[in-house]
Amino acid sequence: MQEGIVIRAVGGFYFVNTPAGEFRCYLRGRIKRELALLVGDRVMISPVDRENAVIEAVLPRQNSLIRPPIANVDQCIVVAALANPSLNLKLLDRFLVLIQSASLAAIICLNKIDLVPAAQVADIAAIYRRAGFTVVPTSARTGTGIETLTGLLEGKISVVAGPSGVGKSSLLNQIQPGFALQVGEISRKLRRGRHTTRHVELLTLPGKGRVADTPGFTSLNLTGIDRRELMYYFPEFIELAPECRYTPCLHWREPDCAVKKGVQQGQIDKGRYKHYLDFLQELEG
Repeated sequence: MQEGIVIRAVGGFYFVNTPAGEFRCYLRGRIKRELALLVGDRVMISPVDRENAVIEAVLPRQNSLIRPPIANVDQCIVVAALANPSLNLKLLDRFLVLIQSASLAAIICLNKIDLVPAAQVADIAAIYRRAGFTVVPTSARTGTGIETLTGLLEGKISVVAGPSGVGKSSLLNQIQPGFALQVGEISRKLRRGRHTTRHVELLTLPGKGRVADTPGFTSLNLTGIDRRELMYYFPEFIELAPECRYTPCLHWREPDCAVKKGVQQGQIDKGRYKHYLDFLQELEG
């Protein structure tokens, strides 16, 4: 048997990359009943011929995401457009919560910086850098920031996520022109992107890394996250939290809360804190 990684799933077949090349595979019935195989899964296969093989076993996962459905990634690049479509910071924060809850490192890519004033880019980047995130301003049209983003992808298995129309496929085409991924236009009526990526696929990068292009989507469910753990997905809370009067503190209705005081004093962004409260109430039910 040979070990490989599932790089895409199309038409009931799983395409597995191995040191000996790429194989088109199908699942043994037992595995098919026990597990929903994901792109990114590491598997053991038995070749039938030079092109086809059978997946005999699935190796333990490091992690997995539901939307996009992918396994065993090191980091997630969250792409947010500053314009066309309009920036939605609450949706960005929702992405960040889900990514961190899956034990993944989150990198924020602020795309289409050529469409807004530089001061606006700096202000938004500052909010998230203060919160502890790596932020990369980019423009797929002008190439700004592409070199920095490429360096962050090197040697990693990364997933690129974000709403439709923010420029995920355009960025990947800039990083590796050979991808030739389909790029869509923004709907003039709805002011949001049309889906161009139809399935998750792991693409090989020149710098010994892989990156997944994923279908865009605009809603994410926080189901499964413990409300008491939500605060840990807002890194800027962690330094102040030990000073709260109560332990644990939800940083909501409790008196003498250091996080709430931090919001009042400008140490924590008011918008981020409001999103935290919205998510907390969503989890409260």
